[in-house]
Amino acid sequence: MNKFIYLASQSPRRSQLLDQLGVRHELLLPHADEDAEALETVLANEAPKAYVQRVTQLKLDAALNRLKKRGLPPAPILCSDTTVALGRIILGKPESPADAVRMLSQLSGKTHRVLTAVAMGTSRKRMQDLCESRVTFAEMSASQIKAYVSSGEPMGKAGAYAVQGRAAAYISHMSGSYSGIMGLPMFQTAQLLSTFGF
Repeated sequence: MNKFIYLASQSPRRSQLLDQLGVRHELLLPHADEDAEALETVLANEAPKAYVQRVTQLKLDAALNRLKKRGLPPAPILCSDTTVALGRIILGKPESPADAVRMLSQLSGKTHRVLTAVAMGTSRKRMQDLCESRVTFAEMSASQIKAYVSSGEPMGKAGAYAVQGRAAAYISHMSGSYSGIMGLPMFQTAQLLSTFGF
């Protein structure tokens, strides 16, 4: 039985959620020469579910490669990717504060889906699961959006918001997995961990 897993994610929230599950983990992060962001490029006419599952598999492939290249002790690798979808429109991480304003203006007063795919694998075995949640934003005024964006919180977040941060003040309803909206669905992750002997 493995004593630990590798987490191939730069998200401090994912690491905290694994701590919450009591799973010992080590970070397996890309070197500067790896273009990790390029894995998140959306293909033409790609549906949000297909996108998030494909990106998570690419992240797992890259992490398995990284493990082999670095000659690290073998252990299962956990990867995850979260995307915000408004209908078929994929809202990834904002490229600029103006882009964050655009995304939040689109989400204001509407319900959207948050899709988080989680994958776990070794060189011999891999499993994946998908968590879908729904989030409803109250109407946000232009000044509220501007103030939120100027806090800096939306940058680096899918859909330009963090459910566990200041954006919570504008979320009128949510259904599904709170941890999934944060970036790592606890139930699905626990199921995957159990199939790998944890």
